[in-house]
Parts: sequence; structure tokens; C-alpha cells
Amino acid sequence: MNSSNLLARNARKYPNQEAVICHGRRVTYKTLDEQVTRLSHALLSKGIKQQDKVILFMPNVLEFVVSYFAVQRIGAIVVPVNAKFTLSEVEYVAEHAEAKAILAHEAIFAAVESISNIEMKIKTGQAVEGWESYTTLIENANNTQIDCQLNEDDLSTILYTSGTTGKPKGVLFSYRNILAVAKMIAIEMEVKPESRILLMMPLTHSAPLHLFLMSSMLVGATSVLTPTFTPDLLIDSVENERTTHFFGAPVAYLLTASHPRLQSADLSSMKWWVYGGAPLSESEIRQIEKAFNAELTCVYGLTEAGPSGSLLFAHEHKEKAGSVGKRAPFGTELRIVNELGEDVAIGEIGEIVLYGEGNMVGYYKEDEATKAAFIEGWVKTGDLARFDEDGYIWIVDRKKDVIISGGVNIYPKEIEDRILQFGGIFEVAVVGVPHEEWGETVKAIYAAKTQIDEQELKDYLTEHLAKYKIPRLFEQVDALPRNASGKILKHQLKTQVVN
Repeated sequence: MNSSNLLARNARKYPNQEAVICHGRRVTYKTLDEQVTRLSHALLSKGIKQQDKVILFMPNVLEFVVSYFAVQRIGAIVVPVNAKFTLSEVEYVAEHAEAKAILAHEAIFAAVESISNIEMKIKTGQAVEGWESYTTLIENANNTQIDCQLNEDDLSTILYTSGTTGKPKGVLFSYRNILAVAKMIAIEMEVKPESRILLMMPLTHSAPLHLFLMSSMLVGATSVLTPTFTPDLLIDSVENERTTHFFGAPVAYLLTASHPRLQSADLSSMKWWVYGGAPLSESEIRQIEKAFNAELTCVYGLTEAGPSGSLLFAHEHKEKAGSVGKRAPFGTELRIVNELGEDVAIGEIGEIVLYGEGNMVGYYKEDEATKAAFIEGWVKTGDLARFDEDGYIWIVDRKKDVIISGGVNIYPKEIEDRILQFGGIFEVAVVGVPHEEWGETVKAIYAAKTQIDEQELKDYLTEHLAKYKIPRLFEQVDALPRNASGKILKHQLKTQVVN
């Protein structure tokens, strides 16, 4: 099975079922399959062939879904690129992936209009110099069925990681990898043909794309797309389309939780409110659950694992909010190991490693990095964690972020979580600063709604943290630097400190 044949099967099985809804456009599985076939023929006529790399530079729109399946139907490899990337970032991906073509959406076309290191350039809307029209290509293409002969071990997709520590790596997936995690979510979160999946988070990220769009396509459900996220749009989409599943980053929930419309909104159709991609504190979870009058499910995972990792279900939040669960989902195994690859004892800190069919083929053109990412077939997450006495997993920090001061390990996440409890502070990063005697010392860089009294903050932390964990240096800024995925760029902060 491959993604193309999966769509074709649903077009036969559920021809009149709505496959995609986006901005008033409603497309059935039969129509979606026909559009995919037409675009596939158009790409073939332009010389795109099997194993060629094709960049998708689009927000969450119908054209993204059509293009995604059309590229795969002809055996090419699809390369979805973050819609917030700049020209230089897209050019880097194009060069590294050796992309043969790019399909761009007119809403963000200006960012890549002058790109020059790609042979075939296609955009939605009208054609312009150097760019062909997506619409015209589809209209002029034939609809003869294309039989895609790819199997599950053939290459499907390259997703470029957000690159918080440097240039992004291309994570290479086979169809087996993607279908494995799509099946996982369908089983764990009861995705059925009558389900309606709300997709507001970027489809260029692994969780929205592989877990939720593909699980929807796997079972013949309906995908409701929005090109962006706002609290109003979330509420409107749930009310108007009676969606059943939503996956969002924590910030989406936090922003909506404080929205005045939420209290009167009819969200009764929703069965699964899922969050992931970043941690939520116990107090934030309580705030969200109260505001939404609903329970949350946490997914923890790694792009390199499909993504897959672990689950914390709604009923478990009452006692274990802040944990990422006690088991890996269907098809995945999870361990916490020490530096020797041995399982750690309860309470001992080690690195999470994952095993399953969702694990990536490897990093594209990065053999050494691929080798370093695995330990005997298990993919290393870089996340340090521990099991509690009930078997629940608690993330301690990113392995690369640990500060070693005077020979003692200090975990920034613990300090950051505590600082965020101090009134007025809404984002913080704790980093290690070079120190002549201790090797490193601790610095907290934070943004707040008002000017923070540094001594009051120190006094507060003294009540809750051991002395060696309390930052020796503090800096208040307007905002912390983030990449296109919203992750704080700690390596940039460290560089600024050094310089």
C-alpha cells in the first residue's frame, strides 16, 4: 500500500464522502482523486519523474492536499516546506534536497518569487514570468487513471526539521513509516469515516501531516483545513463544521482559553482535544480544561520517529498532568536508557529511545548524523526523562541543554517551569554561561508584561529551588528568538551571551 492507492481506494469506497473542506470549498473523495490524477499527469508532462524531489510551499489549503498526493502518485518524493520560511531558507532546502520542482501558493508566493535554484516552478492563481499556473495545468491535463506501483518500503517524503541548533536536517520517510503512525492514531484516537479532523497547525510539520491528515485519509474521514490559526477561527470551525478531533500546539489552547467567546461556544461535537509539540505545566492544563470544559490528551513524540513516542490520555491528567504518559502507542516501543544503553531504574534520569515502524529511514545525505541518531535500531530522542513509581514518564530536559556547573548537572526545564509561575513572566529560557571556576553558571532570559524586580524573582526561586539551581544572572527582554516552528533558539541566546 502507498498513499496514492489509499486515496484511490477511498475514492471508490466513499465517492461522495467529503474528503477536504477549506474556506468554503468542499471536495469529495472522488473529486479529490480526480484532481490528484490531473495534477499528476501535468507533472509528468513537465518532466517530473520517480524519485525527483518536489517542494510544497503552501499553507493548509486544498491545493496542498492535492499536490501532496499528486507528487506521490508519480513516485516522486514530496518535500513540504514551512510556509513561514524566508527565501534563503527555502533555497537552502531546495539545494540540499536537490529539488526538481516547487509548487507555491499565491498567498505566500512573494516569499519565493525570485527563487532561482529550481528548474520547474508552479504557483496557484495566474501564471507570472518564470512560473506556470497550477490551475491551468490541472484544467489542461487528462484524467486517465495512473496506477502507482510503489510499495511500503519506497521513499515518500522529506521533512526538514526546525533546526534550533543550526541548519535543518531532512528527515527521510518511507510509506511504511507514515502509514504506521497514521494507523497508530486511528486506533488510539478512534478515527473513523464519520470523524471530522480539524487541521489548523501547519501540514509541513510531522504531527498534523502524518498523524492527523493521513489517519483521516486512511479511514476515509473528513479533513477540515484552515490556512492559519486564531481563537475565533478555532471556535467557528468547531461550531460550523462539527469537528471531532483537533491537534494543537499548547499556545493554541492557551490563547483560546482566554478568549471571551469560548464560554458561550458550542463545542459539543468534539471528542478529542489533543496537544503536543511543547510541554504544558499542570497549572496550564487545569486552566485550559476549565475554560474548554473538556479533557485533553497529550501526544509526545519525535519527528524522526514518525512522529511517535507516548500518550497521556484524558483520564490520566487528573493525577499525572505534566507527564507524557506511561506507555508508547500502538506499534511503538519506548525505553529510558543511560549512556551505556541500559534501562534506567525508577527515578533515574536517562534518554528516551523509541522503536517502531514509524522510525525514519534516516537523514537525507547525512550518513554520520543518521548513524548517531540510532542505538541498535532505536532512535534517540535527545530528551532526558525518568519513570515515576507508577511508570509515568516525566521529561526532565533536552540532553543538549543540560548545564554542568561545578560538576553538577542542572536541568533548565525545571528552572524555566518555576520561573513561569512568577507573575507576569510569559516566556523564559535558561542557558549555561561560561564561568572560569565552575565551567558554566546559570542565566535566565525572560520576557514579561511588566518590569520584573530581579530581587523579588530571586527570593521567589529561593523558596522553591535548591541554591545551586538558582540563576546567577538574569536578563529581561521584549521577546525570545524563535524559529519558524515557534521553538526558542537557545543556541542563539548562548551565542549572544558569549559575544
